[in-house]
Amino acid sequence: MIKADREALISFGALGALLVVCAGVVLFSLQARFDAAQEFEARSTLVSQLEARVRARNEARPKSGAVAPATAFLTAATQGLAGAQLQAHLQQMADAQHATIVSSGLEPIKHEERRDSIRLQATLVMNLSALQAMLYQLESGTPYVFVDSLKIQLPGTGLQRAVEDPLLRVMFELRAVWRRDNA
Repeated sequence: MIKADREALISFGALGALLVVCAGVVLFSLQARFDAAQEFEARSTLVSQLEARVRARNEARPKSGAVAPATAFLTAATQGLAGAQLQAHLQQMADAQHATIVSSGLEPIKHEERRDSIRLQATLVMNLSALQAMLYQLESGTPYVFVDSLKIQLPGTGLQRAVEDPLLRVMFELRAVWRRDNA
């Protein structure tokens, strides 16, 4: 009988050990699940904070999506008026540099070009220092004006003596961006 009791005790001991192992596995699984839920909650909070920052940053940007200031564009009701603004802008810069505009005219829009571009071809007479200043003002000022082409003709080479700062004949092809003014 002692042998049967010993086998029963060993069986109960093994069963108890098996129950302890099973309970340990269940507790380990529950702890891992609890840790994963906490980590998920922390990450969800972080993601919602980042989304709020992005949303606030996007709302702070201008609605039009434009990064450039309004003064960077020619603003007129028609393309012809925008071209006149570009010609007036060029005339002001030429006057400031003591240059003379010999001719200027708007170029037609090419088919592959955007409809909001204004193209101007102009010929001016100026010295080299005025040309340098004018190019800087054109490329760095507002409205944004892009020099697409520049041709320079030197004065006649048959002169007897060289002039220190000769007048140059400069041909520009300029381009500016136009925004329709709905006013």
